[in-house]
Amino acid sequence: FGTPTVAEFFWAIGIGLAAAVLGTGIRRSALFLQPLVERRMVLLTPLAGLAVAGLAIVFAETSGRSASEVLFSGQSALPSLIQNAATWTVGALVLLVVCKGLAYSVSLSSFRGGPVFPSMFIGASGGIALSHLPGLPMIAGAAMGIGAMCAVMLGLPLTSVLLAAVFLQADALTLTPLVIVAVAVAYVAAARLKPPAAPQPKAPDPARRALV
Repeated sequence: FGTPTVAEFFWAIGIGLAAAVLGTGIRRSALFLQPLVERRMVLLTPLAGLAVAGLAIVFAETSGRSASEVLFSGQSALPSLIQNAATWTVGALVLLVVCKGLAYSVSLSSFRGGPVFPSMFIGASGGIALSHLPGLPMIAGAAMGIGAMCAVMLGLPLTSVLLAAVFLQADALTLTPLVIVAVAVAYVAAARLKPPAAPQPKAPDPARRALV
């Protein structure tokens, strides 16, 4: 990867905004499902596992790819995804983002696990899918997607930049400016998309309570 271009910085803004919308949707869905699952954990946790399995089967049967792309965290699948990006079609990548995102949301609501690698995998898949459009090299799209999704899901912008740089260390120096822009946009946009906090009840005035 060479010197970033003006078009690629515009892509960084777009990828940051897209990651904010996608990541916020995943988080809100998980938070919506979590209290429902907690009420009947013995019954609904296995059903959540079946839902994840169903998403993996749908992806495998539709795309002809392995179900493991959806089932697992993405730690071992991410390097091969980037190395073999040319063999993926746009449709398969979009389906992967949708199925992986839904499975990730269900898993967050019901199971234990880390958020880092699923965020990196979904971000890289989305960035590679967008790289089929003009003006966005594949490796730049993957790097910006990784950083932006991690910023939304982790809420740690500096760590998100470092994750993308460490993972793509061969091009880290030239990619970092683009990743910084994507991460900053994603972080700010995700903060704006958060629902307002519920108002806390005011504590009674001690003097008024004493008079009463």
